[in-house]
Amino acid sequence: MLFDYDSELARYHERLRQALDIRPGDRVLDIGCGTGQTTREAARAASPGAVLGIDVSGPMLARARHLAEREGLRNTGFVQADAQTHAFPPQEFSLAMSRFGTMFFSDPALGFANIGQALRPGARLVQLVWQAADLQDWHTAIRAALAPGPPASLPVPRADDAFALADPHVVAGTLTAAGFTAVDVVDVREPVYYGPDIERALAGVLRLRMAKEWLTDLDAPSAERALDRLRATLDAHDTGDGVWFDSRAWLVTARRR
Repeated sequence: MLFDYDSELARYHERLRQALDIRPGDRVLDIGCGTGQTTREAARAASPGAVLGIDVSGPMLARARHLAEREGLRNTGFVQADAQTHAFPPQEFSLAMSRFGTMFFSDPALGFANIGQALRPGARLVQLVWQAADLQDWHTAIRAALAPGPPASLPVPRADDAFALADPHVVAGTLTAAGFTAVDVVDVREPVYYGPDIERALAGVLRLRMAKEWLTDLDAPSAERALDRLRATLDAHDTGDGVWFDSRAWLVTARRR
């Protein structure tokens, strides 16, 4: 079963939608499209233009294609590939967008240069990326529950890490070197949603790669204690209207030269 990123990121989705300003006739590239919520919404706004969603996950793209077909969207396309190296048609798109899908490039400079060559001169890039790990309640609280112990210094984010684009100066420099101008980085703070109650939030968290990694090396009794701590953490974040964690992101916009 897939983790429900659309529900988790609902508040950020609204912020991204406001920033995109998609116009009829736009040709849009959706980077790291997942199950295609952003792709489908862009397709409706861009009609009679078109949207291409790209992602590395086959199961997510299968879901994205199914939902687009069910909604009768004929101006969407999906490709399973790495946007860092995929051979996009040159100057094909008038807008590129990403909702937390660009942080996992193994080589960000190469990735953004490849996206840049797919954009028309003057085309916009609009993306959301996570700020630093220690500013993410969903990361620090869940990590404390599943991997307790003396707090260690957080590692320097590596390429293909969720926090690889946490430094706004690095982001601006990388985009500028890749052929973008007018780079703007805006602080955005919204809560993220993990489920309507503790048990469903627990099931959701355990689908996440980070949770699986932190539990991997634990023996059975240690794992059970970790899950008990996680339940307590989720209970502490249950607002009565679902389980929510604080978070911070950057809304990054730029233009292709």
